Amino acid sequence: MMNDKRFDQVFTIMNASFPEIERRTYAGQKKLLSDPHYRLITETDDSDDIIAFLAVWEFSSFRFVEHIAVDPAIRGGGIGGKLMTAYIRESSKPILLEVEPPATDVAERRIHFYERLGFRLNPFEYVQPPLQKGQPELPLQMMSYPQLLTEEEFALFQEILYTKVYKVAGA
Repeated sequence: MMNDKRFDQVFTIMNASFPEIERRTYAGQKKLLSDPHYRLITETDDSDDIIAFLAVWEFSSFRFVEHIAVDPAIRGGGIGGKLMTAYIRESSKPILLEVEPPATDVAERRIHFYERLGFRLNPFEYVQPPLQKGQPELPLQMMSYPQLLTEEEFALFQEILYTKVYKVAGA
């Protein structure tokens, strides 16, 4: 159950892991918990504190990983890969996620992390609509599992993301 204390633990990790442009406000993030498509999957330590999470959207035709993060104090220990692998195993639908274009070492390492899990980098132009008022669109790229998307799939999935996740009119 996602009570306030547990949500605060997730949000603390999210805050430490993503720049402001890639996350919602506290209230905006908390509001998602009432959306039937949204799901938080957490990993806890021996003290039952949350140390990692996956924030996902589940639709009839695909799944979308919006955030994955591990407590910065324990990154690099394989927890993120373990969480993603378990999520991939339980899914029979395509899984999508957004990544920054491979313009920096960090972005390239992140793309390679997902490629090792079986994701493919799609060539289509894509922007993430603003997650908070007053922020610009964010140019990103879409990765998909287990294979590249067709242009038709990409257009359909993007439309669903824009309307259901980002709450904006379609592209």
